[in-house]
Amino acid sequence: MVGRNPGEPHRSATSLELFFDLCFVVAVAQASTSLRGALTEGDYTGGALRFSLVFFTIWWAWMNFTWFASAYDPDDVPYRLTVLVQITGSLVLAAGVRRAFEGGDLYVITLGYVVLRTALAALWLRAALSDPARRGTALRFAAGVTGCQFGWVGLLFVPAPVRLGGIVVMIVAEVAVPVWAQSAGMTPWHPHHIAERYELFTLIVLGESVAAATVAVHGAFDRHHGTGSLYVLAAGGLLMAYAMWWLYFARPAHTLLATTHQAHRRRFPWAYGHYLIFASATAEGAGLAAYADHVTRHTGTSPTSAGAAVTVPAAVFLSTVWMVHLRPHQRSVAERILFPLAAAGVLAAAWSPAPALVAGVVLASLVAVVSVSRR
Repeated sequence: MVGRNPGEPHRSATSLELFFDLCFVVAVAQASTSLRGALTEGDYTGGALRFSLVFFTIWWAWMNFTWFASAYDPDDVPYRLTVLVQITGSLVLAAGVRRAFEGGDLYVITLGYVVLRTALAALWLRAALSDPARRGTALRFAAGVTGCQFGWVGLLFVPAPVRLGGIVVMIVAEVAVPVWAQSAGMTPWHPHHIAERYELFTLIVLGESVAAATVAVHGAFDRHHGTGSLYVLAAGGLLMAYAMWWLYFARPAHTLLATTHQAHRRRFPWAYGHYLIFASATAEGAGLAAYADHVTRHTGTSPTSAGAAVTVPAAVFLSTVWMVHLRPHQRSVAERILFPLAAAGVLAAAWSPAPALVAGVVLASLVAVVSVSRR
């Protein structure tokens, strides 16, 4: 398992990586469904917090494997078997999402996470044995990943009232491991490959968002309530999904990750910033579904609060895509003003009678302006 060539031509995602992503869809769907339930019940703050913490485990496990595979994937039998173990861990993690979200039971989700991360630590040890030039980096990764797993297991024995503080400490420790490890030397990740992997996961979370909203609207139509409002919601939700896709793929990511000194400084903000992109895209589907419940079931939530469940994730997605993915490409002041203004317009749509449609129109207008300006 020697490091791969970061300049390798025609490098693309493998079928095993696509299979890995497909299994993570289950966990993403569980997180989205759980958030929808919290939003429908009016538990906005608590639901958003629990979703943020649960989604972190999903995103972090996916991201660490992605960067490792970009640097070291030999596609041999031992590697494939180890990745299949990680996939098994992802499915166990998915099985524990709802229990962690609704009841604070962390045992199953921790078990799945430990299986995932232990298999990754084994891969880092194998890389350390095979790649002497980067042995220090690989050993740091292995030690950091393993140490964090002891921390997560230890949290299971911490009293519930202080567990949240421990989770925050562990998250900080997790995100610090790659920074500490790669200070000993850069792994040979491939810019085009990494960009494609992130693009594929963006499609997954956008697809999950559309699927969650479709299922909710379909169920609402079956109940024959608020049909006119549901047509408007469905149209606005689709318009937002189309615009979110268009804006994310407006510029190629690999040009930001090219192997230059400036690109290496960008890689951590770009990689870590995608947590908000992925989480907000997933939350958008939950927000649309919760708004459909508000329209048809007349839940106790106010129209503005229900609208915010739709507009806040869209504004977060737009703002983060602009900051980490598009802003480095922009040169004019006008381009840099458009996105914050559009995000403010999306947030303001929460006070409108049809928040999804208004937010969708704002995003679609931004797409039109950006597309014309780049001709």
